[in-house]
Amino acid sequence: MSLNWRVVQIVIAGGGAAGFFAAIACARANRDSEVSIFERSSQFLSKVRISGGGRCNVTHALFDPRMFTARYPRGERELISPFHRFSADDTVAWFEARDVRLKREEDGRMFPVTDSSQTIIDCLLTEAKASGVRLFTRKGIETARVRACGGFDLKLSDGESIACDRLLLATGGCRSIGGAELARSLGHTIEPPVPSLFSLHVAAPWLRSLPGISVSNVELSVEKLRERGPLLVTHNGISGPAVLRLSAWGARILHETDYRFRLRVNWIPEMNETELRAEIQLRRQTQSNRRVNNSPVGALPVRLWEKLAANAGISPETIWTSLTRAGTNELIRQSRATELEVDGKSLNKDEFVTCGGVRLREINFKTMESRVTPNLYFAGELLDIDGITGGFNFQAAWTTGWIAGHAMAGVEPDTK
Repeated sequence: MSLNWRVVQIVIAGGGAAGFFAAIACARANRDSEVSIFERSSQFLSKVRISGGGRCNVTHALFDPRMFTARYPRGERELISPFHRFSADDTVAWFEARDVRLKREEDGRMFPVTDSSQTIIDCLLTEAKASGVRLFTRKGIETARVRACGGFDLKLSDGESIACDRLLLATGGCRSIGGAELARSLGHTIEPPVPSLFSLHVAAPWLRSLPGISVSNVELSVEKLRERGPLLVTHNGISGPAVLRLSAWGARILHETDYRFRLRVNWIPEMNETELRAEIQLRRQTQSNRRVNNSPVGALPVRLWEKLAANAGISPETIWTSLTRAGTNELIRQSRATELEVDGKSLNKDEFVTCGGVRLREINFKTMESRVTPNLYFAGELLDIDGITGGFNFQAAWTTGWIAGHAMAGVEPDTK
């Protein structure tokens, strides 16, 4: 097939969130440009489709850019200026201007009111087509070579060769090596990719006997890492926001341990040791004849409390008034410092985010253009940027895509 290029010829590698947002921004900003998205797989926006359990966690309701960037283990400093230009508030407005309303959940995550990722996919596809963006699936970019006269010669996965004036790499996280290899071939340094959001395997039989148990607030710590939040016990170990945050901030540290380390869990972080001792003393006075193992402290589920009491060596028949000093000390230790041996991980399927990618100091974050190769741009997770779970990775994609799109169009954005 022959492509008839005209005026500014722009190619976007990757049909995900960042690629689509960039394509739409570019095509809308400069009607003389011809924008094409090339997606290697058979489907556009596949990650959008499965994100948030099929609901698509579009962004997070945190509208101060500096506070927002604090949720990125890698990329915090670089994203401050971009988020001042296109923030979570701007994302909400962008979608609502296209009749896609978003709702805020208690934890700050924002989803379409339809609770369907298809709503977001339909919006992006409709907007891209209305903007004149050319869409190609099953066409990946195999190689890119800088032309002497400027721009790039590209070879596609189907054997076709094309040329373009500007090239955006938005191929997603570095688990897919194609985008990273293209960036490397064009002079860029790739920070080694490692998983960034994952659950933890714990072999302890007592914990694995509690699948489905959730705790609304725990504190996890390993080495210098410390995170608080909800935790979910799974068939393999533990997951939930607290675990995912720990895995994000500790991505490289935990990778170096080969995901085998000792994790400490404080099941009742809202109470210090003195307060916990006082609560146990109160139980002796007010619930003296109740069994210890079926009257949990705090908001812990009964089944979990039973296991913690058993781990403390407290028999099922023990009542509060007969709890010994040694038993009290061990129960407090189990409640505030349970030690779990972690022996592996599982990727979080809704996010599958990687730490690593194109080195950030090689990018001009005012335009998302390469500092190494002129007319080469980047957006999304191919960069060494990753956020914690909760819509932060999508926001980085919208923002970097929007900035790159306008820069490739050669205009200074005045509307969003």
